[in-house]
Amino acid sequence: MGEKFVVTIARQFGSLGRPIARKVSEKLGIEYYDRDIVELTARNLNLPVSAISDAEESAKSAFFNMNYPLGMGTTAIQDSIFAAQRKIIVNLAEKESCIIVGRCADHILRDCKNIINVFIYAPYEARLVNCVERLDMRPDEAKRMIASVDKARESYHRHYCGYSMSDKDYKHVMLDSSLLGVDGTCDVLADVIKKKFNLE
Repeated sequence: MGEKFVVTIARQFGSLGRPIARKVSEKLGIEYYDRDIVELTARNLNLPVSAISDAEESAKSAFFNMNYPLGMGTTAIQDSIFAAQRKIIVNLAEKESCIIVGRCADHILRDCKNIINVFIYAPYEARLVNCVERLDMRPDEAKRMIASVDKARESYHRHYCGYSMSDKDYKHVMLDSSLLGVDGTCDVLADVIKKKFNLE
């Protein structure tokens, strides 16, 4: 493998961006970071993981945390958590080739030379089906979660990056996951990454 590279993946809630990212990392044999960043942040700030994100003991707490990607609290606490996560993300990108899901990684790593920024989305109805069938949510709960998580992620991203997480000017690849499903989307994405970074 040649030079190190990074793939950042931002996603709409229910678009299956997380399982797609995991499969791409397996296919390419590179690391995948998502919730691990929360644990590393908790350790660095000497906070319990629950202060940043629940330990996902129940579906309710896990889904609730998706509303607040980096924990709840005052802006000062949010800012210190963001600063800690920024440092972790930069270190991970410098250490090895990897995939980083969410957490404004596209903005944090904007000066990185070898990077592909991806946005995964899907039509509302497809996301509703994914939430019910894959995340075992009731339809009313799924509708509530899609609305609240999308809103929270978008406002968080705008606050720290200054642009929408789906802004095409800051993305290299935008994929509708309902077109080919998890496996098909993974294959397309893996092919793009291989071509871009000469991994054949």
